Order: sequence, then structure tokens, then C-alpha cells
Amino acid sequence: MALESLRIAVTLPATPALVYASWLSSVGHTDMTGGRATCAPGVGGKFTAWDGYIWGTTLELDPNRRIVQSWRTIEFPAEARFSKVVLHLAEAEAGTLLTLLQSDIPPGQAEKYRKGWHEHYFEPMCQYFLTLRVPGTKRKPKRRSKAVRKAASNVGRTRKPARKAKSKGGAAKPARKQAKATTRKPRSKRRK
Repeated sequence: MALESLRIAVTLPATPALVYASWLSSVGHTDMTGGRATCAPGVGGKFTAWDGYIWGTTLELDPNRRIVQSWRTIEFPAEARFSKVVLHLAEAEAGTLLTLLQSDIPPGQAEKYRKGWHEHYFEPMCQYFLTLRVPGTKRKPKRRSKAVRKAASNVGRTRKPARKAKSKGGAAKPARKQAKATTRKPRSKRRK
């Protein structure tokens, strides 16, 4: 029988940078899927997911745009080679359009993995990213990797221009320095 392949496209409520960082982080991958994961950084790094049910190696990386990994589960026949998973990340109006291409799947297993990707990855990922975005949400992951924290801090944030405060002389001073200058009392006049 011929090897099988599948293609899935889903929109996630997060930036490509956040999806990328979460996928490649042990903590981020664990938090977004709910199954324990380990991820060694960079090309050639080994990974596991769902408590060792899935494992493989990162083959190629294009930051915030593309991840290529070798991939297999404990259900692959012993003689089967690793399948190849390619994730394409593109900005979309509602977040990130993630397109997953998986090839070299053992015969008769593609539809099971299609269902698994939705149930064990994309649905929990949507919920995870929504909890990161909703202000006032009490449920937040207890720990995040540095890359995930950095990417998450930029979700839904727009940059505001720096404020300038005018001094008495008309020249602009940074607001912080002006506040210090006007509220600080001379040492001799402080109360004890």
C-alpha cells in the first residue's frame, strides 16, 4: 500500500510569533496542548509530545513562518519511516493561518491523525491562545518559557508614542525625570 498524506488549515487566535514560540518550547507546547512535551531548541533538536506518544526531530526553521519536523507515534509500524510535518504560519485577520502538511503516513492511518490533530492540537491551542488574549481572565498558564512570554506580551498590543512633558523653560523633559525633580525635597527639609 502507498503511504498517505494530509493537509489541514486552521486559524488560531494568536500571532505567528506566539504560535511559533509555543510550538518549539517544552513549556509552551505542554501548555497549549495539555500533554507533556519536551523540545530541544534549534534545527536538529529532538522533541516529544503527549507524554512520549509522539517524537521526532526539528529539520528546518524559518522563524515565525515555517517549522519542519520528522514525526512519528507509538502506533507507527516498527519498519515505518518517520513522517514529515510542515507547519506554515501566515498572518490572518483573526490571528494566524496555520497550514499543516503531513506526508509519509503509514497506510490506513491518515484519517485517524487528521482527527487527532483537531482534537489534541488545534482545539486546545485555540482555547489556550484565547485565555492569553482575554483581559481579566483568571485562568492563565502557571509557567511559560521566555520566548512564549515575549511573544505573548505582544498579542493585541499596539505601540503608543512616548509622552513628553514640558519643563518651565519650555524644553521637553522625559516624564519620569520631571516627576522626580518636582517631588523630591531637599535633604535638610525632610521630616524625621
